[in-house]
Amino acid sequence: MKRLTSVISVVAAASLFAMMLLTFADVIGRKLLGNSIVGAVELTELCMLVMIFMALPLASLAGEHIVFDLLDRYLPARVLHLQMALAHAVSAAIFGGAAWLVWVRSARTYAMGDVTARLEIGLGPFHRLVAAMLLITAVVHLALIVREWRQRGAPAQATFGGHAPPRGDA
Repeated sequence: MKRLTSVISVVAAASLFAMMLLTFADVIGRKLLGNSIVGAVELTELCMLVMIFMALPLASLAGEHIVFDLLDRYLPARVLHLQMALAHAVSAAIFGGAAWLVWVRSARTYAMGDVTARLEIGLGPFHRLVAAMLLITAVVHLALIVREWRQRGAPAQATFGGHAPPRGDA
């Protein structure tokens, strides 16, 4: 699992860095040379797509999604564990369903030969990447359910990506 998260992190970071370099070069080219980089917007969009969907399973694994924890201090640990397991189950179902929908869409994309407007980069591989990352995110949420059930006896705050949820007035 650690190797997979490392690879995903490197690809997401490389995509962000490529997007930054492309934007920098495009602005310099526009301001100093009077010419934009051809297809810069398309490349930026594709880099952004890669970065966002590569980061999804990492955010899920780290417990970095938005959490509503207003009532957590009033609920018993058993209820918190059940709530977290249910939240992960619903998330896994949603991400799994989205993965299936995007996979079906990618088949259409390949069949129709969809490409970007200017550079004519095929969109099929990007749709397949998105579907794969959504599926990996669903699997991460299923693994988090298992982790949640194993930690049933432990304090509930141990389930929020290793960080305790905010408790108290701060």
